[in-house]
This record gives sequence, C-alpha cells and structure tokens, in this order.
Amino acid sequence: MNNPQASKLTIANWSPDDQPREKLRDKGADSLSNAELIAILVGSGYPGVSAVELMQQILNDCNNNLNTLGKMTIRELMAYKGVGEAKAITILAACELGKRRQMEKAEERPELNTATRIYNKMHPLMQDLDVEEFWVLYMNQAHRLIKKFKIAHGGISEVSVDVRIIIREAVLCNATILAVCHNHPSGNIMPSKADDALTQQIKRACEVMRLHFMDHVIITDGEYFSYHESGKL
Repeated sequence: MNNPQASKLTIANWSPDDQPREKLRDKGADSLSNAELIAILVGSGYPGVSAVELMQQILNDCNNNLNTLGKMTIRELMAYKGVGEAKAITILAACELGKRRQMEKAEERPELNTATRIYNKMHPLMQDLDVEEFWVLYMNQAHRLIKKFKIAHGGISEVSVDVRIIIREAVLCNATILAVCHNHPSGNIMPSKADDALTQQIKRACEVMRLHFMDHVIITDGEYFSYHESGKL
C-alpha cells in the first residue's frame, strides 16, 4: 500500500506559478497567503510535507490568526514535526517584525519640486567630490522622492551616462517625474556643451516614455545651475 504522504509534491516540484518565492517575485507579496509567506522564511517542511503545508497546519491550530501565532512559545512551535529551534525562532522573529511595523509611522518622502530643494538634498553628498558623479532622482506625481540613483562616477571634467539606464530605472520604480543632477568639481556652475547635449537626450527619452523631465541641476560647493530655472528646459 502506498504511503499517501510520500506522493505529495515538494515545493520545488510545484508549478512555478505556485512556488512561494517565484509567486512573490512575479505577482507581489500581497498575492501570497500567510502560510506561503512564512514558508519562504522557514524554507522547508519535512519528508512528504512542504513548508507551506507545515505552516498551514500551524496556522490552522491558531485559527489562522497571526496574532495568536505570535503568542506561541518556541517550545510550543517545536512540538510540531519538522519545526526545530531555528525555524521556531524564525517564525516568532517574523511575527515580532510585523508587530513593530504596525507601530512605525510611514517614512516621509521629501518633496523635491524645486531646484533649491534638489540642491539642498544632494549638496551634502557631492560637495567634497573631486570627480563628477551623475545622479537621478525619481519621483511620484506629487514630486515626492521614490529613490535616488547614482548612475555614473568618473572623470574630473565629465562622466559617461547611459540614458537607457535612466529610463529603465524609472519604469522599474514606477516614477512619473525625474530630475537629474551632477557636480562640477571645478566650481564652475555653467553647463558645458556636453551637458546641454545630454540634457536634450534625456528630455527626448522622457517624452517617448511619457515621463516628466523636471530639471537638470549642476551642483558646486555653494551654488547651483538649474536648466529649468534658466529656461533651457
């Protein structure tokens, strides 16, 4: 007589659409059940029972309530077959992180709707550099910063920038507005012909992708040049 548990599939043999890690990567964390999310952390079940099935057993005994799960002790969790001390600690650590996140305020994203605000944000990072760096600031429709991204680090008087990477990162982080900035170690705030050409390349690429190219700010230690404020953008 066949052992029914032995015929069960391990997570690795599931359809890629059903594997928790791949599902999170492709569909987002909110597409996973609580059992699937915790299964990613614990990594494995025991022969014949996948990590997801193991977590389903434990959550079922907690009435599928994460609050109840978080109140369990290490010893209580280790009473389940397939749960050693390391897995029990991992589960409780995850529950504690969830509790702490609830108590945290959402991080306030800075509003970068002017060249002055961009300068004040980026000047501390660039004021002492002896070579040029080129940064992109990705924003949402309210000009709130999503992320800043250093795209190039290089020479004393110029730096190589790939416009394709600027656009790719904008798409990946769902930005609708972007601004760029770079420093002039020489202290001269006036743009070069190469700066002008690059600005126009970025502008054209943004127009194709329906992104708002807000500004290109050149930063020195104490001053800045804004393409937008000067009417060149």
